Amino acid sequence: MKIDIFTHILPIKYKEAFKKVNKSEAFAKMHEIIPTLYDIEARLRIMDNFDELRQVITLSAPPLENFTDSKLSRELARLANDEMAELTSKYPDRFIAAIAALPMNDMDATLDEVDRAIKKLNFKGVQIFTPVNDKPLDSVEFHPLYEKMAHYDLPIWIHPQREIDYPDYRSEKISKYAIHAMLGWVYETSTAMVRIVLSGILEKYPNLKFITHHSGGMIPFLNRRIESFIEFSETRLKNKILENISKPPMDYLKMFYADTAIYGNTSGLMCSYDFFGADHLLFGTDMPYDSQFGQKFTAETIRSVENMKINDKEKKMIFEDNARRLLHLTKD
Repeated sequence: MKIDIFTHILPIKYKEAFKKVNKSEAFAKMHEIIPTLYDIEARLRIMDNFDELRQVITLSAPPLENFTDSKLSRELARLANDEMAELTSKYPDRFIAAIAALPMNDMDATLDEVDRAIKKLNFKGVQIFTPVNDKPLDSVEFHPLYEKMAHYDLPIWIHPQREIDYPDYRSEKISKYAIHAMLGWVYETSTAMVRIVLSGILEKYPNLKFITHHSGGMIPFLNRRIESFIEFSETRLKNKILENISKPPMDYLKMFYADTAIYGNTSGLMCSYDFFGADHLLFGTDMPYDSQFGQKFTAETIRSVENMKINDKEKKMIFEDNARRLLHLTKD
């Protein structure tokens, strides 16, 4: 079996509610041109092309807090989560788990929705975006969420975000050539990971688990640069970078989990494998955000994992076993 732990969906009732308040032309267009976001039968037809494929579903971008006030974000989170719960109940042999959307502009409502989603809807984790309304994930106001998820022993999915109005250079007004998403998202993930580590969040909540998109961003490839720069800053520049942690930064960065959503790049996956280890890699595709509405990313990601120069036991860990362990999933 292959458990895809990072797929995106747009439940139909939520989709219609979103259209009424959305002001982003980019998301309006994107949501309409990708039918497998909301057309479940079309999505299942793609899944039929792959043997024993199961999906973990997460609510598609944009994050609720980007376009709503706290009252509406609370309502839309409940609507989306209820619909995703219905899908996992109706198609348990396809959608093996759902991950809760959260109204992150209202922390009290967020904590309530976490409890409802996990206790009542049997969700297996939560998704947050980075940054949250331009705030970093190490902001103190988010610590109650981390404490709660550590208590539940369920992961937090981190999805990056950066929109076109975030320019590539200060002299410009917008990002060009889709670089805000192409490269900006990977930067956002990497920055969030380092900030979470150096702020001491994983020191404070050692049981906390994060699943990162795009195979851990830049961290696996640049880990020695990060390590060397921190060492130089501490020893030569006398910057107090390590005052919140008791172990080497790399020990904490290796506590993160990473998906395989780098779109068929086997050498990139081997880099992530070398850094995180087989027990911290999970099969994830970013379905359906490709030119074939999910078919391409799924096929290429499966092939890239199968082509990794690791043994079959470790491949099974990536495809299935790690997801079952992290999400506390029983065998079918």
